[in-house]
Amino acid sequence: MRKRLLVLPVVAVLLAGLAACSPNSAPEAQPTASASTTVTQTGTCSYPAAGSAAKPASAPASEPELAKTATLTTSAGDIAITLDGDKTPCTVNSFVSLISQGYFDNTKCHRLTTQGIFVLQCGDPTGTGTGGPGYSFADETSPDMTYPAGTVAMANAGANTNGSQFFLVYEDSSLPPNYTVFGHMDEAGTAVVQAIAAKGVAGGRQDGAPAEAVTITSAAAAQ
Repeated sequence: MRKRLLVLPVVAVLLAGLAACSPNSAPEAQPTASASTTVTQTGTCSYPAAGSAAKPASAPASEPELAKTATLTTSAGDIAITLDGDKTPCTVNSFVSLISQGYFDNTKCHRLTTQGIFVLQCGDPTGTGTGGPGYSFADETSPDMTYPAGTVAMANAGANTNGSQFFLVYEDSSLPPNYTVFGHMDEAGTAVVQAIAAKGVAGGRQDGAPAEAVTITSAAAAQ
């Protein structure tokens, strides 16, 4: 019990950091993306304009861009992801759309945590944790959502503020079900993130930029 009491305040701080900061403050921001609506087999996805785009991007088109898999080619190795478009069509649609636009290409994973929640956070072209695509979309969560090692989920700045930032869970994490889980890494991809984490956080901290910079050089999606 004493150990849990000691850990909880640290987790609370780490959770606050999982919130993607408002894209309005992104440096060298691009014009705001126009809003769009996409109709999927399970309903309608809305992508209202929100802040300024950290890198030129368009909201998903009216035709959904669902895919079964995605691969992040990084400076630390390839990370293969199985996408769950059946449960989270709006999230997968956005993720694949951004991939097709090259939004994640040559972007750094800006945040690593090595205590409490065990995640590598990516998806912000500014590398500051403040950048987004210029639009937002609603959560696709459920009360029973969990975050075991291998989970891929959206970072957010509160309810229904998803954008482009996402995180890769490399050890089982006791997160509240507030972050949309839209995919899972395979064992090899999880091992890549674990190896990144093993090198620690810059400055010997428990939360911050990875000690060894990690760049997504390209991303691809496939059926």
